[in-house]
Amino acid sequence: MASPDTSPLGHAAKFPGSIVVMGVSGSGKTSVGEAVARAFGYAFIEGDALHPPTNIAKMSAGIPLTDEDRWPWLGEIGRKLSASAEPIVVSCSALKRSYRVLLRESAGGDLAFVYLHGSRDVLSGRMQHREGHFMPASLLDTQLATLEEPIAEPRTVVVDVDQSAVDVIKATLAALRGLGLPGKTAPRDAGLGSR
Repeated sequence: MASPDTSPLGHAAKFPGSIVVMGVSGSGKTSVGEAVARAFGYAFIEGDALHPPTNIAKMSAGIPLTDEDRWPWLGEIGRKLSASAEPIVVSCSALKRSYRVLLRESAGGDLAFVYLHGSRDVLSGRMQHREGHFMPASLLDTQLATLEEPIAEPRTVVVDVDQSAVDVIKATLAALRGLGLPGKTAPRDAGLGSR
């Protein structure tokens, strides 16, 4: 399938700092994060890959993570943001405001958040149909209960995921370009393909 034409958006600037794609499980953080990274020429880091084995074992067993489980993982994501000389895109649930504060402080510069928001039904359906992920659909409700939506937080855009994957990616790129600075190089095509 051919990539949708995103050229009208290509005239706007890209966001010049690192980007965290956040939301509960099933919101599409990886797919959107990878597309944003391709479009802006940034490296992508899968936040789930930074979980320690104990966290993965707990989630695989259907046991929700606690703050004590999450802080070391968030610290590792923060170190990746801090250590990168160039902007990067990271997928991370970033469920609580305190988690996002830590990530902002770690980044030490411009950091944008893309909050992928969706209805419980859509999120649950996505989780039930995906393969090869350690996070069971049974943990969605605990994530939704933990979530503190990033309302009125700086450099945060909200994207509704109750639409096609292509439309989610296009909306994300448009919102991020709106945070960009005039005169920056236009992003490359996101390679939306058949996502």
